[in-house]
Amino acid sequence: MKGYKKISEVSRDWGISERRINTLCLEGRINGAEKFGNVWAIPDDTEKPKDERIKSGKYVKKDA
Repeated sequence: MKGYKKISEVSRDWGISERRINTLCLEGRINGAEKFGNVWAIPDDTEKPKDERIKSGKYVKKDA
């Protein structure tokens, strides 16, 4: 597919695991990512999303 990359290619480019990229796609955090069958297609020009996981070891509850 022109203009798109597979998770394995994005993983190599961004330096994070394929499993993490799959999770980001499922959460809708990668702009323009589309699922075709069982394969995610990520646009070539998409930037790596900010890592918003907890790093302090403390859970911070946010009001909904």
